[in-house]
Amino acid sequence: MAPRSHSTARQVRLGTELRRLREAAGLKAREVAGLLNSTSTQISQVELGFTGVSEARVRRLAAHYACTDEALIEALVAMATDRTRGWWEEYRGVLPPVFMDSAEAEHHATFLREIVITRIPGLLQTPDYARAVYAYMNPELPDEEVAPRVEHRMRRRAVIEGDDPTPYEAIIHEVALRLRVSDRESSRAQLRQILDLVEEGHASVRVIPTDQDGFAGSGASMMFVGGPLPRLDTGLRDSPTGVAFIDAESQLDRLRMLIRRVEGASLDPVASRDFIHRLAKEL
Repeated sequence: MAPRSHSTARQVRLGTELRRLREAAGLKAREVAGLLNSTSTQISQVELGFTGVSEARVRRLAAHYACTDEALIEALVAMATDRTRGWWEEYRGVLPPVFMDSAEAEHHATFLREIVITRIPGLLQTPDYARAVYAYMNPELPDEEVAPRVEHRMRRRAVIEGDDPTPYEAIIHEVALRLRVSDRESSRAQLRQILDLVEEGHASVRVIPTDQDGFAGSGASMMFVGGPLPRLDTGLRDSPTGVAFIDAESQLDRLRMLIRRVEGASLDPVASRDFIHRLAKEL
């Protein structure tokens, strides 16, 4: 296959998993190339996500690597053969690639769990809230560049509101609920939207009160994206250079542990709903 003009995070992840299988089998790229009548360069391009790979080749690679995990093989085949051009592709060349990668990850997720400390989760934001955040964080952006960012964020909500919604749980700190990124009326509207999404069954929300003792997770914000298998889960965390996609098993285990710890500091969903109701009345 010809090299791609761009590789998505999902395509890179497929290559990463194939490389991990090769390394677990104790094989070098040149050895695999010899088995497949290919070149080590071509194998490297597949593993880097630069080049696509067919179903037949995925299965041949799995056989050479002595992989007997049928569920994993089928999941990798699905990743290799997926030709979905989702709505997010309309924004390619308009927004940075991470916008497309994040939306694609959400589209393929089996579940979504999110922790936010100082900001309302993107999937729950109103247009006014999103616009205020983008304008504040990127003051140099003209309105015509803020608009597609807001539109993209609103369209992401289809993953939890569509015909086949993905289970979504957000753990939100009280600080995020109280911060006024715009004005009082916008804050009220934002809280009402969260309550509407909860009551309509689109989201489960838990709140961490500010008076909760023993909570030191101010840096815990992240999105955890469930894969078809736990091995194919992905963590998304903000970094100084953008959003980091986390897929190393040791790091995923740490994120799972972090979710359990933060959840233990939060109110249950019913108490959280009542908490947000009271807060909305206070504003």
